[in-house]
Amino acid sequence: MEKRLQDLSKEEIGQLFPVEISPYSKNWPDLFEKEKNLITDTLEPGLFSRIEHFGSTSVPGLSAKDTIDILMEVDFEETKNQKLIQQLQTLGYEFNWQNEGRDPHMVFVKGYNISSPKDQTYHIHAGPQNHPLWDRLLFRDYLIENPQTAKEYEQLKRKLSANFKHERVAYRIAKTEFVKEVTDKAKQGL
Repeated sequence: MEKRLQDLSKEEIGQLFPVEISPYSKNWPDLFEKEKNLITDTLEPGLFSRIEHFGSTSVPGLSAKDTIDILMEVDFEETKNQKLIQQLQTLGYEFNWQNEGRDPHMVFVKGYNISSPKDQTYHIHAGPQNHPLWDRLLFRDYLIENPQTAKEYEQLKRKLSANFKHERVAYRIAKTEFVKEVTDKAKQGL
């Protein structure tokens, strides 16, 4: 029986799926739209309220990990959550709770094919409307409106990807301070 992503250690995942920054691709918005349509056409009505493209692949011109990040508004209601998990699994998504920090949220990942590590990957982060996840749209929009800040972020990501090539969690954590500073500026309208 072939191993699944959840069967792998963090070290094994880091070796199979290293942090690699790719030049911006004009295909990224199209990949998001196709996946959004697939999700919308598959999920029963009422399981989510909206879907947004966020993360670096949503910022025109910004180099990024070739992963399409999707933000989904959901109610944290047990029956709906179970249906959401089951229906996204039919699309190839694996589910887990993101429990880092004080505001857990649902995470679904797709495309981590152990026998073909170069498949297109997708991450869905799901939480209610008032969840801090939605601040990520402020960060996205700030980068779009401030190309110099986007370039600084790209330089940071390139440096961190070299330092943490096989440590995906450490890479993500190392970006946190920059993301928080920019998000705070966006909230203040700077």
